[in-house]
Amino acid sequence: MQLDEQTSPEDCGCAPTPREQRALRNPMSRRMALGLGGVGILSLGALGLTVAPTAFAADYPSWDDVQRAKNNEAAKAAEVSRIEGLIASLQADVAAKQAEAERLAGEYLAAQEAYETAAAQAEELQAQADAEDARAKETAGKLGRLAAQQYRSGGDDAALELFFSGSAATADDLLAKLGTMDRLVAANQGVYADAVGARDNAKNLSNQAQVARDERDRLQKEAEQKMLAAQDAAVAAQAALDAQNANLDTLQAQLAALKDTTAKTIADYQTGVEVRRREEEARKAAAAAAAKKAAEEAAAAAAAAAAAGGGGGSSGGSGGQAGSGGWVRPASGYISSWYGNRGTICGNGYCTTGHRGIDFATSCWSPIYAAASGRVILAQRLSSWGNYVKIQHGDGTVTAYAHIADGGYNVGVGQSVGAGQVIAYVGNTGASSGCHLHFEVWIGADRIDPAPFLRARGISV
Repeated sequence: MQLDEQTSPEDCGCAPTPREQRALRNPMSRRMALGLGGVGILSLGALGLTVAPTAFAADYPSWDDVQRAKNNEAAKAAEVSRIEGLIASLQADVAAKQAEAERLAGEYLAAQEAYETAAAQAEELQAQADAEDARAKETAGKLGRLAAQQYRSGGDDAALELFFSGSAATADDLLAKLGTMDRLVAANQGVYADAVGARDNAKNLSNQAQVARDERDRLQKEAEQKMLAAQDAAVAAQAALDAQNANLDTLQAQLAALKDTTAKTIADYQTGVEVRRREEEARKAAAAAAAKKAAEEAAAAAAAAAAAGGGGGSSGGSGGQAGSGGWVRPASGYISSWYGNRGTICGNGYCTTGHRGIDFATSCWSPIYAAASGRVILAQRLSSWGNYVKIQHGDGTVTAYAHIADGGYNVGVGQSVGAGQVIAYVGNTGASSGCHLHFEVWIGADRIDPAPFLRARGISV
């Protein structure tokens, strides 16, 4: 992890403007959120979660309702109460769905970590079983050579002839035959006992490994289910936020109009809402234009790097530089922490041990590029990972990008992205002690070392 990176976004010249940052806080439109039902893995109905508060849609007052209520004190009081209730309901709905998304995200992270622990235990037990099996075979082979020597020396034990009348396919078979040779076993009791012990240990460890694999498989399915639940909850929270953003300004203006005792007209309030709506549209258009420009610049840089045989070294490199097969470097900077075990890292109230990714040390608000084309399958905050994006690629590989800046998302769930497209901006969220990109590569449910994976695709790290 990057411990001392203090470079400002202004210094690197790569940060979005404050207006773009505000627009990027809510990158996914309500239309996109509601349209995700066609994406198989992200089916919103799979877990019974609703996308938006359906009760609100038919209950919003019109400006005509407000005008009529303003002309009648009793009706005005009722309309004020109604609008205040709608505002409170919108805000409560967003808060509840965001809290649920955060809770389910935490469950997914815990389930994934439990799966990885079980997978490591299963691998360790199987490795021990294999080692004991090899020792049993080696020791049985040693006894077999002693038997052969005795047979060639003219041994008269009838069991020797029986021993060499057939072949022993396994250490177990060999030990069974050797066990009938009393004199040989008596002379080599320690060796024989060691071989039998190794064989029994191998069987016992193999049984334990199978139990561990069964538990690993169960936990894998549980993690997958919890990821789907977290995805759906994130979509529901975003849809609720979109509903709030779409209606809150109007409701607040209507409430102000009803409470206003001056000569200010309903039309003035309505005009103010329209002005703010147009300003918001302009901000979104500016953000979209900035994202498009960044993607075009990344593609141009990738093409230039490819022509020059580009790629950065471990001492540094440019984000977006192209490798081979449609893969690019996901961020600029050098690798400050490699894949594998390390000490505990704490930051922002979270701590992690172990490291199943690599860290690109770079400045805050530096662009994060999609490492290859694909579809966004997760975009939300995940406790120690901080703000987090996962992208599924055409070959089934998944890449993930952690510690994204607050407000730094440039994509939403279900969105298709191209290789080298700017998907987010580097931050310091989650278990992080400085701005950097934590980058992961997933094969199935397992996170593998991204460094050799990227190098195999022509990307230097």
